[in-house]
Formats: sequence, C-alpha cells, structure tokens
Amino acid sequence: MTLPIIMFDMDGTLLDLAFDDLIWNQQLPIRHAQTHQCTLEQSQKILGSFYQQHKHTLAWYSSKYWTEKVGVDVLQLQYDHCDRVNTRPGCIELLQQLQAQGYRCWLVTNADVASLTFKLKLMKIKDYFEVIVSSEQLAHAKEEQAFWQLLQQQHPFNPNEVVFVDDTAPVLDAAQKFGLQHLVTIIQPSSIQKPRDAAELNYPSIQVLTELLPYLSKINLSPSSTKEANVKTA
Repeated sequence: MTLPIIMFDMDGTLLDLAFDDLIWNQQLPIRHAQTHQCTLEQSQKILGSFYQQHKHTLAWYSSKYWTEKVGVDVLQLQYDHCDRVNTRPGCIELLQQLQAQGYRCWLVTNADVASLTFKLKLMKIKDYFEVIVSSEQLAHAKEEQAFWQLLQQQHPFNPNEVVFVDDTAPVLDAAQKFGLQHLVTIIQPSSIQKPRDAAELNYPSIQVLTELLPYLSKINLSPSSTKEANVKTA
C-alpha cells in the first residue's frame, strides 16, 4: 500500500497562530509607536495599510523586509515573546503517530528561514520531518504556482499522492491548481480568534490535529496516479 506524503503548513496549522496575532497585531504596533514617537492608533493605521499592500506576497512573510520597512527588529520582537509560541491541539500526538505508521512528513511554510529556525528550535518538532522548506528559500510564496513547481523540482513528489494541511485558503487554492487533490484546512488557526464555520470552508476541515488520522484512512490513491511521479515538473 502506498502511503501519501503528508505536507504541513506551520503557523496556524501545527503551531497556534495566536503568537503571530500577538506579534503583528499587538506588540509590533506598540513597538512601532514607541520607535517613531506616534500614537498607538496612528501606528495601527500605518501598519494596517502596509499589511494590506503586501498580504499573500513573499514580503508579507519576511522578518527582514518588515524590519527594514517599519524600523523595528521584528525577529527580536519574536524572541522577546518566545514563551508565547505553542503547538496547536494534537500536534505532537499526530506527528508521533504518523512517524510510527511510516508516513513521510514534510513541512512547507511561508515563514522565513529566521522565524522557521526560531520556532523549530523552541517546539522541538524538526526531527519529525523528512523535508523542511521555507518559501523564502524558493523565492516564491505558497500562493504562487512557482513555489509548487520549484518544490517539486527540488523534492520530487506526485501531487496525487500528497495530503496537504494548511489554514490559508489562497494557499490551498494554489495547491489545488497545481494538482494536489487531498487538501485539509484548520477550523481555528488561532486560539484567540473565534473558530471558523466548517460549513463555510471550501475544504475538509479539522480542529484537533489528530482528527487527520481517520481522514487518512479513507484516502484512496488510484493505481494510475502512482505512475505519474513527474506529472507537474514543468
């Protein structure tokens, strides 16, 4: 029996997005206001405008870019609040069970290399993954087809034999366009935000990560799909 590769996003999927909410929506505006001697309201307005301009682009995920853009060391800000980084419910249990059952797990994240390294060291989950890729390394965000093309060129995989778990709809849409068929999203990426309505999500959804296991047991990999390992190399 062919087991699919399980590709995971990191922030909002394996890790609680509450940390990123804290950094970008609370602490950065405070630090930005202090640095530039403006009010918190002014800072929030300035940063909000920047965020909208760059959402779902490679720059959006770059600590280096934002440090230069807003004049605040964003990576240091993350280190200052490192005690707030947490896994989502069922993360470690799921990774342990997948490893025990022989699944190949990949981590494919839009987090830049610096943030990725910081979080992997804190959460001690690096050893569960056969492949770890930051979109910064490929110079394209996961929302872009070029990301998936380069990922497959560097780490060959058959899109029909992948289960991809991510909390971001545009990323899942891009993966689907590339040919990935087994896509799963997250009901509550951030513990400090309200759960999303599963009925309104465009993909199968889970809350506790171990809920992925019964989903995997139902996946049927068609025999024909296993013969097309380079179906999307162009």
